[in-house]
Amino acid sequence: MRTSLLHHHGAGRWIWPLLALLAALPPILGAFGLEFYVGVATRVLIFAIAASSLNLILGFGGLVSFGHAAFVGLGAYTVGILMDAGISSAWIAWPAAMLVAGLAAALIGAISLRTRGVYFIMITLAFAQMFYYLMVSLKAYGGEDGLPLAARSSLAGLNLADDASFYWVVLLLFAAVLLGMQRLLNSPFGWLLQGAKENETRIGAVGGRVFELQWQAFVLAGAIAGLAGALLANLNGLVTPHIMHWSQSGQLMVMVIIGGAGSLWGGALGAATFLLLEELLAGYTLHWQLALGVLLLGVVLFAPRGLAGLSFKRGAKHHG
Repeated sequence: MRTSLLHHHGAGRWIWPLLALLAALPPILGAFGLEFYVGVATRVLIFAIAASSLNLILGFGGLVSFGHAAFVGLGAYTVGILMDAGISSAWIAWPAAMLVAGLAAALIGAISLRTRGVYFIMITLAFAQMFYYLMVSLKAYGGEDGLPLAARSSLAGLNLADDASFYWVVLLLFAAVLLGMQRLLNSPFGWLLQGAKENETRIGAVGGRVFELQWQAFVLAGAIAGLAGALLANLNGLVTPHIMHWSQSGQLMVMVIIGGAGSLWGGALGAATFLLLEELLAGYTLHWQLALGVLLLGVVLFAPRGLAGLSFKRGAKHHG
């Protein structure tokens, strides 16, 4: 049976076994004395959230933002600054991180979305670099050396200092973000956003308010990136301006391209591939980026819809 290309099924019947396997990862790794890799898995999930937020505007909205790391950094700094002020509750700090990043996205989007093409790319890049240099100059919060966190955020009934507990919280948030994105993309808002990516004029002609659609998606993507930043700050125990650098935005973009721009699981798949490849190859050579470059080139040439697109193509043949 054929379905619209605008409809996104997620992982289908595989979602529950996949989540069960991911939930069982800490005790499995612990049984083999590989507790270190719980932190690696947590990092993958956090970047999967960040890359998925970029995929919302890049893959589904056609907005090539080269400053998305700024929102991740703002979320991270919000947690760090609040903790420095004595506020460590995750119920306060994490929503605050999303709010700050979302407000910044609202401002940046209101300006940058009035442009198109390379101008949009350059304006988002300029804003991200502005935030980067702002945090470098704020010596009260560590400047270029960064701001250390005294401890992880506190969450009632859970000890987030325990790596396994923190991993499970991140996994829950990752699942919530993906489920929320799936529902959004399968709603009239999501259909209009994807339609505007293909033809803004036609969507406008049928009554769609393209600027408002794209602005709302931009703000939501910024807020989700802020959540990823809050989690990353807790994982690392340190927030530095480097998290906002343009190279970090490029890294998120590479993750989306590898995984599959415009695929619900593209950001997560790309983040896992990128970070696990880095983890695997960095132990053998300092030039692991070369292998990543070869992979990226292969994806662009042979799988233009990314790794997620390969499974889509097989599914289409099967149902055809």
